[in-house]
Amino acid sequence: METHSTILARLMALLEDRKRNPPPRSYTSTLLAGGTAKIGAKIREEAEEVVEAAGEPDEAGRAHLVHEAADLIYHLAVMLVYRDVPLADVEHELARRFGISGLDEKEARG
Repeated sequence: METHSTILARLMALLEDRKRNPPPRSYTSTLLAGGTAKIGAKIREEAEEVVEAAGEPDEAGRAHLVHEAADLIYHLAVMLVYRDVPLADVEHELARRFGISGLDEKEARG
């Protein structure tokens, strides 16, 4: 079984390749061509679907949540690639925050 970081790294590499070498029939390429507006609209749509799925009961709701979370993460990864933000930068930011109270961190941002 692949680790989460391995599959995320593979996803980012694939998305970066799609950005450099857009195939003619690629959903990723159409998102990248649409820029921040198109990718952002999909992120908002997928985030809403995550929230809706989270409210669904039982195992079917859990499975739906996992599916929608994967969609959201994919679209967020597309945005990161579009903006040339490596996954390592996000990992570094999460590591910086690790062990810091979320309330304290928010207050420090002003």
